[in-house]
Amino acid sequence: MNIALLGYGKMGKLIGEIAEARGHTLVAKINLENRHLRDTLNPKSIDVAIEFSQPEAALDNIRWALHQGIPVLSGTTGWIASLPEIAALTHQQNGTFFYASNFSIGVNVFFKINELLAQLMNETTGYQVTVEEIHHTEKKDAPSGTAISLAEGILKHYAQLKQWHLVGNTPNATDNSLPITSKRIDPAPGTHRIQYSSTIDDIEITHTAHSRQGFALGAVQVAEWILEKKGVLSMDDFLSF
Repeated sequence: MNIALLGYGKMGKLIGEIAEARGHTLVAKINLENRHLRDTLNPKSIDVAIEFSQPEAALDNIRWALHQGIPVLSGTTGWIASLPEIAALTHQQNGTFFYASNFSIGVNVFFKINELLAQLMNETTGYQVTVEEIHHTEKKDAPSGTAISLAEGILKHYAQLKQWHLVGNTPNATDNSLPITSKRIDPAPGTHRIQYSSTIDDIEITHTAHSRQGFALGAVQVAEWILEKKGVLSMDDFLSF
């Protein structure tokens, strides 16, 4: 499989190493410094594009791939307010677009556990729920895309809450708003914690990533799977829970 990497930072480099170890070929390694080379690429020589860049570059990279007829998957967070536009473009181009805030298989199992716990806790009273995420200091967006996905999973099932807010960034947060605390501590690759607290006890679930390896491997596995598929896809489609 011929892969174009759109974004070649720490994650892009690790994805490239894993892809090559699995027998794939990297036909492009695009970053901010050589971004002009993207438009010189032959789309017919590219089987799939893997987009792990920055929020300010992601939209343009994804649009480019879709207009070129290249299946594209993205793990860049911080831009998903524009997801409806990309979904519409995908359908317009009869293309293939895959988005996940986190490609780790373990994290996606954690998403399911989080939703199940929210369903169970919705039947109780006296608990306050919070979300905490910890990442390295180079991560630009806060809260993390994974934390937002966890928060949305809680809101889907926990009727007492109607929205989420970032602690320290929303001074007028209401009682029906789910607080997310974001911490930036090196060299943490990613910890996400959900806690339900009451005067009687606490219930807590935590996922801690020990390296970026799981995220990168998941991205390559999705790239292998996405060929010959159409439409807007997610980890639910890939894992078929």
